[in-house]
Amino acid sequence: MTQLTPIRRVRGRRPRLLDLFCCQGGAAKGYADAGFDVTGIDKDPQPRYPYRFAQADAIAFVLEHGAAFDFIHASPPCQHDSECQRIQANNHPDLIGPTRAALETTGRPWVLENVRGAVPKLRDPVMLCGQMFGLANYRHRFFEAGGGFRLTQPGHPPHRVPQAKMGRPVPPGHYGQFVGNFSGASLAREVLRVPWMNRGGIRECIPPAYAQHIGHAALAQLATVLEVAA
Repeated sequence: MTQLTPIRRVRGRRPRLLDLFCCQGGAAKGYADAGFDVTGIDKDPQPRYPYRFAQADAIAFVLEHGAAFDFIHASPPCQHDSECQRIQANNHPDLIGPTRAALETTGRPWVLENVRGAVPKLRDPVMLCGQMFGLANYRHRFFEAGGGFRLTQPGHPPHRVPQAKMGRPVPPGHYGQFVGNFSGASLAREVLRVPWMNRGGIRECIPPAYAQHIGHAALAQLATVLEVAA
């Protein structure tokens, strides 16, 4: 098992979190709410990102600077493994392996996120669903923990509400899928609790509630290493 590297506490400092492949900051909002000081990295400009941001190659950045952070979140692009992109026969790079390899060089605790199609490539992932956090949505996302960090699988409430068909308006009594060229961006912002995002950010985002859950777990589990209050 990777051994955690002790981090000297600076009084009053929030633990630093590196948010790789950050897009518009769904995960970032959750980690900030949990108590982290967040820095986002993405190869594209992200003017809607609500925290400190640097435009850079995520893998190159973590290799050079990752050890300076207390916890690292990585969401390599999911398009390679998403059903929507396979249907359209689009080609996208598979960055899960290279991202994991880079994370493992840092000596820091980390989590690696992706979609259901990537599960065969993830190591003992934990699945999070909107029903676990009271969201009117399902949006399953899968999280591999590493660097000495561990995640426990929460209970999964049954799916009792039907979903609207992909790309269709959301009828009463249904949940929206909010992927692809979906209808109802204003509803999606409300449901996923991402009021600053546009349609492009919504279709790819991790709901902040998921990352807040992981952030609390990280602070509680790693408090003696991070030397911060859980």
